[in-house]
Amino acid sequence: MATRARERLLATADELFYAEGVRAVGVERLLEVSGVGRASFYRHFPSKEELVLAVLRGRDERSRAWLEQAVAARGGTPLAIFDALAERFTSPEFSGCAFINAMIEDPDLDGPVCRLVIEHKRAVTEYIAGLLTAAGHPDPEQLAQQFLMLMDGAHVTALRTRSAAPALQAKAIAEMLLAGRA
Repeated sequence: MATRARERLLATADELFYAEGVRAVGVERLLEVSGVGRASFYRHFPSKEELVLAVLRGRDERSRAWLEQAVAARGGTPLAIFDALAERFTSPEFSGCAFINAMIEDPDLDGPVCRLVIEHKRAVTEYIAGLLTAAGHPDPEQLAQQFLMLMDGAHVTALRTRSAAPALQAKAIAEMLLAGRA
């Protein structure tokens, strides 16, 4: 039973934090929507921040697995990243990058939430560098950082425009980077 309460809290927090923002969702709302009692909440998570970290850890695993699968399904090339993002951006549930959103909401840029976001972005950059290395591109680390910047910018712009266009624009820039024209 306790495991179900933890799972309900995580699922509820993941959904509400992503859709509405971490600051906008209080513990009372989490308890109400999840159906979990206050004592159970604090038994599983000593603070809201601990819940935020647990949610982000789960998102990290799921989002990186999704990216790897989506890129593989599209041929496994570095540019396939942007095709996968284009599809994601058209989802009705799309609310930007959960990691960028969480970092923007956390005032402590040296705190655990921001450190977790930085680690997630580092892992994504390493994955991109691996794709670029496998494709034979010179200087994969620098290109991977540039691809990540394009991805982050595309996420923010897609949230504003509610379209896949930012991913396709980022892909066009990435093509220029790969061709050495940027």
